Amino acid sequence: MRAFAQLYRALDGTTSTRRKVAQMVAYLRGAPPADAAWVVYFLAGGRPRRIVATRELRAATLTASGLPEWLFEASYQAVGDLAETMALLLPRRPAGNPPGTDDLGLADWMTQRLLPLRDQPGGQQQRAVIAWWLELDPDGRLLLNKLLTGGFRVGVSRQLVSRAIAQAFGVPATTVLQRMVGYVDKRRPPEPADFVRLTAPIGTGADDHVGHKPYPFLLAHPLGSDPALLGDIRHWQAEWKWDGIRIQLVHRAGQVSIWSRGEDLLTEALPELDELGRRLPAGTVLDGELLCWQQGQPWPMPFTAVQARIGSRRPGPKRLRESPAVMMAYDLLQLENIDFRAQPLAERLATLAALVARLGDPRLRMSAPVAARDWSQLACHRDLARERGAEGLMIKRLDAGYGAGRVREAAGGPWLKWKLDPLSIDAVLVYAQRGHGRRAGLYSDYTFAVWRTGLDDPARELVTFAKAYSGLTDGEMRAVDQIIRQTTVESFGPVRSVRPTMVFELGFEGLQRSPRHKSGIAVRFPRMLRRREDKTIEQADTLANLLALLPPGA
Repeated sequence: MRAFAQLYRALDGTTSTRRKVAQMVAYLRGAPPADAAWVVYFLAGGRPRRIVATRELRAATLTASGLPEWLFEASYQAVGDLAETMALLLPRRPAGNPPGTDDLGLADWMTQRLLPLRDQPGGQQQRAVIAWWLELDPDGRLLLNKLLTGGFRVGVSRQLVSRAIAQAFGVPATTVLQRMVGYVDKRRPPEPADFVRLTAPIGTGADDHVGHKPYPFLLAHPLGSDPALLGDIRHWQAEWKWDGIRIQLVHRAGQVSIWSRGEDLLTEALPELDELGRRLPAGTVLDGELLCWQQGQPWPMPFTAVQARIGSRRPGPKRLRESPAVMMAYDLLQLENIDFRAQPLAERLATLAALVARLGDPRLRMSAPVAARDWSQLACHRDLARERGAEGLMIKRLDAGYGAGRVREAAGGPWLKWKLDPLSIDAVLVYAQRGHGRRAGLYSDYTFAVWRTGLDDPARELVTFAKAYSGLTDGEMRAVDQIIRQTTVESFGPVRSVRPTMVFELGFEGLQRSPRHKSGIAVRFPRMLRRREDKTIEQADTLANLLALLPPGA
């Protein structure tokens, strides 16, 4: 536990990729496989659900510290992170107190202490947590609190973890990435054998157990410049960027499985695609997008239909009928046990087209190319994306293989996403809440409103419709924070109601009707594009302006 706490502190304390990799390499080379298995699990994004309820942790902190509840709440608002607040408020470990559990390995902590604690009564949980706090140093307490709350996060990606394992054990990083697919399994804890398999030399059988797991997904880079800089358009293929969920459909090892990019197994939620997968030749893996698409309709259903489908573990006949799932196939990764990933995209697509035509199944569609004679004509096509329910265009290099993760190349990568500019609206800031982490001392989480009616209504009022916390620089955030403090009308716990004085341009990817929202509208991925100091609040947009942005037929 102490070694992992030191690693966590080191990773959290630097932004240098090189140093992070070096810290992970040093830890992994010396850690027992049982502990290393859990460390890789956490660093790769694994987060067991909350072990102890927040109310029990608060009560334990008050008991251990002897502080009043109001001081705990004030400290939490100032710090912005529950785990860190608790660690800061706890008394120092008594002088001469034996280290005890400080030296217990991470695997023993997880399997013997933390996971069994979940099923204990609240009072017993509090007593156990207080005892552990008194035996741990400050770094250990902070890490323990992160694990107890389910809030463990640290700034490393799965690709960075694979690089560290590759350097530590001499295995190619691409091989490690493939072995890590499915490693973060919510249904079972990591075992020492899992880590041994990650680090085993090539040729020792560690790569013979792919089974029903997907390949690592190839991810796209945003197009960061004029597409004309990519050269001859004939070397690239453009496709619509559909607004769904990226999946791989796997028919391998005698079973069909459907995996999301986040490695969630969706097979039970998608029985029609499970059935489709059984029609594929054994040893086949397809990459594509999960969409809901009514037969006979020119475009897919909104993203909310996809969300509803994956939210139903075993959908009933009504849900299957109202939101039928289809797979929009992007790529062919494996066919009849032959790995196609090293072949050029043009060859993979030709083989995929033949497979789709042979099956003739409406549940399997192929992402058709968007033809254009040059980049300017392609830009005109892109402008029509939203009318089709798409987010923009994907641009893929026809001579490129299928890599793992975000493949960096001179042009940015073999797959590039050329998204539409966001929809935008001018809105008024009406509520503010303190942020978290490094923004804990600032009011950085905002609620925005538009006018319910136009300027000609003397009794018009503001109606809230969105929350946003990203898009401003630190300097801009500090300036807004000062105005919020000066214009506060009321406080509701951590939330402040402010006198409307500031207008912001908000950007978002899409919107839909929603009876759960006061405005009747819900927006996707709202963020602040800029503060409109050139506008008064009277000039902010109305609900009618917002409704005008709804897609046709919504």
